[in-house]
Amino acid sequence: MSPTTPAPDTASDSLARWLADRRDTDLAASLRARPDLVVPPPANMTVLANRAQQRASVFRAADDLDTAAFGIIEVLSRLGAVASPVTRAAVLDEVSGRITARNLDRTLATLRSLLLVWGTNDELRLVAAAVDAVPWRVGRSRDIEGPTRRELDDMLASLPPEQRSILDTLARTSPIGRTRDAAPETPADRPVRQLISAGLLIRLDDETVELPHRVGQALRDEAPFDPAALTPPRAPKTNRPASDVNATAAGAALELLRHCEDVLEALGAQPAPVLKAGGLGVRELHRLGKEVGLDDQETALAVEVLAGAGLIARGLPDPPTPGDDDHWAPTTATDSWLAASPAYRWAVLAGAWLDLPRRPWLIGRRDQNDKPVAALSDEVKSPTAARDRRLLLDVLSEIPAAGSDVSDLRAAAAWRRPRWAGRFDTAGVVETVREATALGLVAHGVLASPGKALLHGGDAEAEMSAVLPEPVDHVLVQADLTVVAPGPLVPELAERIALVADIESAGAATVYRIGDASVRRALDAGLGASDLHHLFATHSRTPVPQSLTYLIDDVARRHGRLRAGVASSFVRADDPALLAEVLSAPVAANLALHAVAPTVAVSQAPLAEVLTELRAAGFAPAGEDASGAIVDLRPRGARVAMPRARARYAGPTAPSDEQLDTLVRTLRAGNRAEAATPTASARGDGSRSGGAATLALLQLAVHGKRSITLGYVDAQGVATRRIVDPISVGGGRLEAFDPATESVRSFVLHRVTSVALID
Repeated sequence: MSPTTPAPDTASDSLARWLADRRDTDLAASLRARPDLVVPPPANMTVLANRAQQRASVFRAADDLDTAAFGIIEVLSRLGAVASPVTRAAVLDEVSGRITARNLDRTLATLRSLLLVWGTNDELRLVAAAVDAVPWRVGRSRDIEGPTRRELDDMLASLPPEQRSILDTLARTSPIGRTRDAAPETPADRPVRQLISAGLLIRLDDETVELPHRVGQALRDEAPFDPAALTPPRAPKTNRPASDVNATAAGAALELLRHCEDVLEALGAQPAPVLKAGGLGVRELHRLGKEVGLDDQETALAVEVLAGAGLIARGLPDPPTPGDDDHWAPTTATDSWLAASPAYRWAVLAGAWLDLPRRPWLIGRRDQNDKPVAALSDEVKSPTAARDRRLLLDVLSEIPAAGSDVSDLRAAAAWRRPRWAGRFDTAGVVETVREATALGLVAHGVLASPGKALLHGGDAEAEMSAVLPEPVDHVLVQADLTVVAPGPLVPELAERIALVADIESAGAATVYRIGDASVRRALDAGLGASDLHHLFATHSRTPVPQSLTYLIDDVARRHGRLRAGVASSFVRADDPALLAEVLSAPVAANLALHAVAPTVAVSQAPLAEVLTELRAAGFAPAGEDASGAIVDLRPRGARVAMPRARARYAGPTAPSDEQLDTLVRTLRAGNRAEAATPTASARGDGSRSGGAATLALLQLAVHGKRSITLGYVDAQGVATRRIVDPISVGGGRLEAFDPATESVRSFVLHRVTSVALID
């Protein structure tokens, strides 16, 4: 090639020129969509173009493309757009009948924004690495019309082992296989010939076969999608009114809150030890479930969500538990969460689940070593869980899931993200919908209004507050000593009723039962008999049964006749005979009670222990303070310190608008520096003479008020070229105005690599 012969136009050069011709707003949109391209900041359009074509960056950008976008990439590849330009008209002819012209333009605009396609409609070009990102074999033989996915599953299940082995091998490796049995003269009883006859293999030539894409999807249990479909699957209609969906979701949310409160109370009373390998043991999980009335699967979801919300953590509880090992216990944030409104508490839990980088439904399943996966263990972690969860919920807003039949949901999700199809197996999708239903995000297979708000950045708390039933300030007391709450109670009444009665059944209408122990619990907390009579007389819409009045009076008459205080602690009674009865009982020896007066005895045991032991022995003591007032000594539960939140890497961070403006100006300045024609130049080589030449040229530019092209390497080792206007030089530094940042910058002279005066 002679020196005057121009170099051939490369893809990078062509893409760089197209980038330079784009508007600043379009360029900023591309940089926002592909934030990995701007770290470190590219010096000019050529650097940006080279980065945009790198395989890893292209694959990252292609992750969020739908089947239509990959279909257009495949068409462009077949038309040769990688090597030479093709026209939009040629693409439209190729996809005629499969996509409208408007949708084609929309897809091309998306691909241009991601810098996977560039050029005008008359000269479309394709990044070569984009072809490799297509999740099926480009240029494959078109799948012939065959059985449905269900029929295909049945066919595969009935195959003989030798035929199934061939298909499994092709599904795990490459869909193209070499075999002599593909020839037409091969005996019909050979496995390959039988698979070709059944449509499970496609014959390419006498020695080559191909596994159809749909067959490979079924063998790998991938979500089914048709690569030829350039329009999304049609959504089946649902006749379920939104009010029914929201009401059911609100009921599930209330159940969730009740279960989580019970789990926190159980863990506060008895923290669970942490396994040596981390996580919560199967026995402890089962114990928790038994205490709160949940099965292991429901308990596992509750503890995972509570841990994700920062309400459960591992650490050394306060008060301490026996041993020095870490335990799972409620955190110090629990009390403020419990005091908040139901809608807020739900929003905290649902938001934690939505962004949880874990798959709780894996708990209890067998791992590679045939051991059950433990709750809160590292085995439940999944970096893609949150992205998959959000996509499935987004699809649910359009395509409802019918129980365990999630085929439509899987197909729609796979069409939207075909590169993720392998993650949408049947079990994973079914379990994700089940968890979302238990969390109150989904009801009847449809995304509820609070779920939509949470997913799309709305006010989820307000949406849930709007669909939750209004709190009621009354109850219905029955003659059998049950109390019916016809809805969620206002917080103050709910606390009082929970203190004097035990929950018998929960739901839209909660049923409580009053008994001796529950009334005594209320009296122990400092309420008197008159307080309890007033509570039911004021808030019961039904007449208070006489049996309840008798029960309260009877328990109150016996309650508090025996008093315990601190000596370490003391026991006193108005009746000397009662104290004598206590001192003669075996419990007196256990507590080392010693009479100091006919009505007073002291003990070295803590007050809480004295009360517990006396109650276990059949007495009904009440705790009192120094003034004689009854004190509430109920245990508050163990707490651990809030763990420090760990930063989660979610990929490159999109630059802000200000950063994008600076990046675009820097790119423009870099291009101008590359295109500038120097009249004189000097290059620093580290020698004294090189430095002197550079300094002389800089001084000339300062005195002559000339612009220069400056080559510079910053402290991070990033080399750039830019056009600047020198202001002063001295002291080992150059002060110059940088038009790219519209500010005066200081450059260290020993980092200057080249200087060139420009006209």
